[in-house]
Amino acid sequence: MGLIRRRVREFAQERGWTLKEVSNKTGIPYTTIATYAKSQGMATVDYTAIHKIARAFDISIEDLVEIVEY
Repeated sequence: MGLIRRRVREFAQERGWTLKEVSNKTGIPYTTIATYAKSQGMATVDYTAIHKIARAFDISIEDLVEIVEY
């Protein structure tokens, strides 16, 4: 099974956004955003949340996530 790393913190920093601002822009709870930003890799993700985050950053889902282990 592959592990997925989300690049939330990287894209937030590029835009000068805090994780709280990402939460506000996506409607996703801050605790979820913080977990996604801090995780080195997770086996499962909430696709709807990932889609909302990618839309907020105006990027593709493929740009937001990467497989770090397979």
